[in-house]
Amino acid sequence: MLSKSRFNPKPGILDFWAEFRKPNPYRWPILLASMAPFALILYWLAGETSYKAPERPRITYITTFDPDRSDEEIVASNIENQEVKELREAAEADLAQRKRELYKALGAAAGMDVDEIERRADERRAAEEAAEQARRDAMFGRTGENVGSETPPQESTGS
Repeated sequence: MLSKSRFNPKPGILDFWAEFRKPNPYRWPILLASMAPFALILYWLAGETSYKAPERPRITYITTFDPDRSDEEIVASNIENQEVKELREAAEADLAQRKRELYKALGAAAGMDVDEIERRADERRAAEEAAEQARRDAMFGRTGENVGSETPPQESTGS
């Protein structure tokens, strides 16, 4: 198919070879001069750029808290943050409950069995919470006898 195309390279190669075979004193310099631009382009493209390794970053420690705080100030700050966290979680739980009530009303209006849907959703939520608690227990190395405690198990000193 390529031989019938006007893009066939064979006649051009044969013509080049016929002209190159003629005894011409300038054929080698002309060949080298015609190859020089391609060689320069390839040399330029193949050039490797190397960059200096970046300097090591300087570590800046968090300076939000006063480093000279007392233990009582740290405990008071932690209690305050815990209260804010609990308020935020309560607001999120209230919003989720209101959403469930709205969806329940919408489902009842659409003729769905909202009690069955709510039962399945509660089961799914309980399973997710149990899986999350199991993940936390595994992460902190808690076993069956100390799952209810908030502190990780203490190693005995053997005395």
